[in-house]
Amino acid sequence: MRPAAVTLWGVTVLPSDLKLSAVTPTESVDWAAIPSPAFVLDESRLRRNLELISYVQRESGAQIIVAFKGFSMWSAFPTLREYGITGATASSLNEARLAREEMGGEVHVYAPAYSDAEFPAILELADHLVFNSFSQWARFKPQVEAARAAGRTVHVGIRVNPEYAEVETDLYNPAGPFSRLGVTRREFRMDLMDGVDGLHFHTLCEKDSDTLERTLEVLERTFGDVLAQVKWVNFGGGHLMTREGYDIPRLIRVVRAFRERWGVHVILEPGSAFGWQTGWLVSSVLDVVHNVKDALLLDISVSAHMPDVLEMPYRPRILGAGDPPELDHHRETTEGAGGHPYIIGGTTCLAGDVVGEYVFDRPLEVGDRVVFDDMIHYTMVKTTFFNGVKHPDIGILHLDGSYERVKTFGYEEFRAKLS
Repeated sequence: MRPAAVTLWGVTVLPSDLKLSAVTPTESVDWAAIPSPAFVLDESRLRRNLELISYVQRESGAQIIVAFKGFSMWSAFPTLREYGITGATASSLNEARLAREEMGGEVHVYAPAYSDAEFPAILELADHLVFNSFSQWARFKPQVEAARAAGRTVHVGIRVNPEYAEVETDLYNPAGPFSRLGVTRREFRMDLMDGVDGLHFHTLCEKDSDTLERTLEVLERTFGDVLAQVKWVNFGGGHLMTREGYDIPRLIRVVRAFRERWGVHVILEPGSAFGWQTGWLVSSVLDVVHNVKDALLLDISVSAHMPDVLEMPYRPRILGAGDPPELDHHRETTEGAGGHPYIIGGTTCLAGDVVGEYVFDRPLEVGDRVVFDDMIHYTMVKTTFFNGVKHPDIGILHLDGSYERVKTFGYEEFRAKLS
């Protein structure tokens, strides 16, 4: 009998099976020594996530690949391979090429629609191809069959929409009303399944394994006859297994049971789980202005470098800062809350290029560092060069405490986006 599960660093684990390594304390980081602005990946935190992900892959029997839409920092790919991550999922030709050239292993591709111009190149790169509709499958089937006839192994899947989701934010709900993503049961074509050997669904967004379990119940009830005919099922992303409190034993149990029940290979493709809580966006104060309230102007842009703050919206954590009194009840911690409130804003001309108001325990001055937490997953892949403002560097804080600047952006990158 396995020992009872316990909570270790907020993550439910089996103590005899998993040893998570320690991480670099933020208090020990010399922020002033890191050139600003910069996205900083902490190697110790990435490796801790990979230890957990590798454990889930081993114990569940599922194949876990990295979703580039959430994490595609390719300078970190060698570290991912150390932990048995053998592939990636791409949503475009560019991501597929990055997967083949930098990640290695299997290349899985899904896009809502493929173009005639790009599909031949995508087919050349892909090991797994998922189609969003039967019309797209019928359109490109001759090319897939020709590749197979030439000796290529190309797995083909159809994305389905079980019309069940527990996602609170409409912007990130793939199974919402009138969704364009995936085939519903009403539109499913069993007569066009020849040549298709897998199914794909993606209905989660940073959810726990109990949501996955309920989703699978609906999937099996709705598409059970299809599941009986396929060889693999891709559970998509949104499995935030590295978040504090995530029920790891349940995930392993649910995946194992599904594999055994249907005799299929299971694929999970999280993005956030890899980069979750693995690093920061380091910025500096450029100016302090006053208009009834004090405002800090930083050398980053909310609009260009943290777009989810405006899109979702959400409120990022700033190290050493807390919330103003009226917001305290929305957060688990107000560490660092003192008597010095500031509105935090960026340097673009957009009036709404503002994070919000935060309280610091001391007055801030030009040159002081302001460090945003948990800025590696999704944030980095969604940045822009809006207004031509300086794009943050990309760097790695290594286990020995050394900092490596792996990418600096300049005028040429900005110019290359225009014509």
